[in-house]
Amino acid sequence: MKQFDPADETINGRVAKRVAARIGSRSSARNDKMVRHNCARSRFAAPAAAFAIVWNYLGQSVGMGPTAVAVVAMVLLCTAATRRAPAAQPPEAPSPAVASPEAASPTAGSKRDGTDAPKGSAASLPMATAVEAAVIEAIAQAEPSLVAVARVRPAGGSERAFEIRPDPFGRRTIAPAPAQPTDPDFIPNQFAAGVVIDARGLILTHYSIVGDDSEYYVTSNSRRVYRARVIGADPRSDLAVLACEGEQERWRPIAFGDGGALRKGQWVAVLGNPYAIARDGQPSAAWGIVANLHRKLPYRSDEAGVQRSLHQFGAMMQLDLKLPVGVSGGAVIDLQGQMVGMAVSAGTTPGFEAEAGYAIPVDESFRRAVEQLRHGREVEHGFLGVQPVNLAPHERLAGMRGLRVDRVVPGTPAAKAGVRADDLLTAVDEIELHDADELVWAVGRLPVESNVKLQIVRDGRPRVLQAILGKYPVQGRVIITAPRPSWRGMTVDYLTMLLDADIRSRGRLLPVAEGVAVTAVVEDSPAWRAGLRRGMLITHVERQAVDGPKAFFAAVEKRSGEVELRGYGEGEPREFRVAAQ
Repeated sequence: MKQFDPADETINGRVAKRVAARIGSRSSARNDKMVRHNCARSRFAAPAAAFAIVWNYLGQSVGMGPTAVAVVAMVLLCTAATRRAPAAQPPEAPSPAVASPEAASPTAGSKRDGTDAPKGSAASLPMATAVEAAVIEAIAQAEPSLVAVARVRPAGGSERAFEIRPDPFGRRTIAPAPAQPTDPDFIPNQFAAGVVIDARGLILTHYSIVGDDSEYYVTSNSRRVYRARVIGADPRSDLAVLACEGEQERWRPIAFGDGGALRKGQWVAVLGNPYAIARDGQPSAAWGIVANLHRKLPYRSDEAGVQRSLHQFGAMMQLDLKLPVGVSGGAVIDLQGQMVGMAVSAGTTPGFEAEAGYAIPVDESFRRAVEQLRHGREVEHGFLGVQPVNLAPHERLAGMRGLRVDRVVPGTPAAKAGVRADDLLTAVDEIELHDADELVWAVGRLPVESNVKLQIVRDGRPRVLQAILGKYPVQGRVIITAPRPSWRGMTVDYLTMLLDADIRSRGRLLPVAEGVAVTAVVEDSPAWRAGLRRGMLITHVERQAVDGPKAFFAAVEKRSGEVELRGYGEGEPREFRVAAQ
């Protein structure tokens, strides 16, 4: 193979040298030499050299995805080629008498001096510039709505962190770390990004920032620091909403797009707070494409026993980006500057490089969760009540699809709908099922009391059943600041909440189809004095059957004075006479 010739003045050789001179000083010299040696005489020399050199710098050190690297390489190629293109000359009338061999040759105009640019190069640059302008405009539109979120745990005892800082003479010294969260150099215990969703200073962020006995601080785009409090958090949807305290500035809420309508290959940008560098209020940006939809996060053995969020069962958006720590809670925006997803810095296996970035799509279930959390209310997720198992390999090889029902929990929506053990569940509301995770996602994304169609196969015959979803008993720390509805000192919830481990330990789950669960009783209240306790079950108000919280409160509000309730307590039928306040 011919060696790379520095005197090569062909288009490919000249463009490769120009690209190498532009950014070659920042890339690996060894890789640059190899690329020039192997690709200089190929017609793909310039594209290959450009991509390899840009990848060495941007892909490996900055973390830019291959799609973004390819576009950057294309822009550099177009720039290098068009700068050498000659100015347009008025066409000369050809001489009818003399036709030179060069004019008739198919290679005419492709001179060795390299003064002619390849066809299409000049047209490619405006196209690349237009894309670049669209990305810049989208980022500029969404950037004012991005904030940095910091969680600070109270310091214990006299412990104080130290850090390495440069002194006025440029030498490194060890000095105490700033103790005040308002200090620009303060390092928080945990950090994330967030987006403004309300002009009153409401911030939407990732649930991972929520912790016990912590203080929260929000740094706005104008570099003002606010103390904040959590008004709503839901581990199942992986979302939390903070409210900034004190005198508010003019907040700019971000515009929500339709993340459910995204397609593979669409260009998106991500704004976040990687490594807490956005403590000055200026978020960092990255861009790439939507690599895939409806992805599951890679399973990690150290997360065994930890409840996964609903999206991790197969609703994550995969991005052609590496999202480092601190990007969680940031905005994934489209080219219109609308938020179509919330970035999640997850999916990295310990000891390995992050292979992709993930985001929660802004779809109908996302909007519903945000609407509840911004008002401090609980986010309720649908629940069916079956224990599914995946099909055996020989069943899949035989062409079967769906999942097998191993057990139906008594008293749940599945039991009331007529689902039986050993049924083959194939679809929920036209969403085909292939494994147990897809069932969890298909049901959990819907609100409580949704009427769903279950497609099953029983004894070789297809059937359709209708089920009204119950409420999923969310585990983990749920933060609700809005007052819950109560009556005479007690609160009730859906019957499926009896599946919660804490409640189930106090009262045995009974095979009843209708009723409400007692979730809290104020001590020495009328309900307490009547003998009602957490974990008990109420099936009737006087003689009227109740099948949910709405029906229960509608029934008791019609009555005054002493009210008789019937249900179960400690595994036995009970009657409770609740006096008036």
